[in-house]
Amino acid sequence: MKVAKFLDASDSVRVGVVRENELFPLLLNDRYASLADLIADPDPIGAIADLETGPGIAIDQNTRWLPPIDDQEVWAAGVTYKRSQTARMEESEAAASCYDRVYNADRPELFFKATPHRVSGHGQPLRIRADASWNVPEPEITLVLSPRMRIVGLTVGNDMSSRDIEGENPLYLPQAKCYNQCAGLGPWVSLFEKIPPAAELEVDLKIVRGGETVFDQQTSGGQMARTFEDLVGWLAKDNSFPAGAFLMTGTGIVPTSDFTLQPDDIVNITIDHVGTLSNPIVQG
Repeated sequence: MKVAKFLDASDSVRVGVVRENELFPLLLNDRYASLADLIADPDPIGAIADLETGPGIAIDQNTRWLPPIDDQEVWAAGVTYKRSQTARMEESEAAASCYDRVYNADRPELFFKATPHRVSGHGQPLRIRADASWNVPEPEITLVLSPRMRIVGLTVGNDMSSRDIEGENPLYLPQAKCYNQCAGLGPWVSLFEKIPPAAELEVDLKIVRGGETVFDQQTSGGQMARTFEDLVGWLAKDNSFPAGAFLMTGTGIVPTSDFTLQPDDIVNITIDHVGTLSNPIVQG
């Protein structure tokens, strides 16, 4: 089941179920006043199925998608793929041993990524920092977590990163990762009774510049060195998430040092069983 947030013709924020090429607005109530309320239910799919819907709205280029987030925090995991480990070691000699050790350690790298106001949805701009010169998207399978830290669904994530800032000093990681319009989520949340195995989740990144594809690479969740459950378990240790959370699970696609995003690029990330998240790039 795919459930999304969008703006309707009256500019009101709505929650709707995606069925083929239509959006069916959900008629929310006092118990379920938001998408986050539905995600928090012990049976989100059943809760949504019990709600009435309005007439279907055709999905087209005029659909105004919003990120499928309300009050949740966005966190991210790093160095969960071999390619990510290698790339992070290439950024800085000083950081190389740190990233080499964390790839094989019991404890993963987890970091806070974004508050809701820093998140962009499908079709909305993502930003590259004005004080950075090497900026890349990081396509990531993103777990949708209930307040009880149960994985209820998936969405597409883009963990934007200023690699030159992080490479200068690992302590600059928060500045390289967390800023206005630094995270993409969407286009919707795909809810599952049982989450597909990571190996079935193919990830495709295409970057379009001036109408031409200038970057095209694929990976799979099967290349991850850690399981989804392991990452969630560490995130939940001595931590609470009253509204739930989104957890980006790391990237296996890292453009080389001769590539950087430019304003007006279009970043397209497709994940099997979820959908495609597209965002234009702006700067400064």
